Amino acid sequence: MKIQYSQHIENRLLLRKLDYELPKRIFDQSKERYIDEKTGHFIVIMKVEVYNKMREVMLAYKLEEDCAVLLTIHPLKEGQKEKRIATGRWRKV
Repeated sequence: MKIQYSQHIENRLLLRKLDYELPKRIFDQSKERYIDEKTGHFIVIMKVEVYNKMREVMLAYKLEEDCAVLLTIHPLKEGQKEKRIATGRWRKV
């Protein structure tokens, strides 16, 4: 499957000073996947080192034919993942 970065995620990588390859690594290696019932986008989460700390980072993407378009990325705030799962916004796939 091909992987494509959206302009938004490229901007977020620069703004957040994250490694350009990090979204691809999370997409390929994460085993924790959800669907966001609000947006319809897929979510992957992986614990990685960012800003000199191990943190959970979420990546949102959508599928278009044979391509995964990576949309946005950001470190999760404490309790953010659990809250979205508990409210039903994120459903495990």
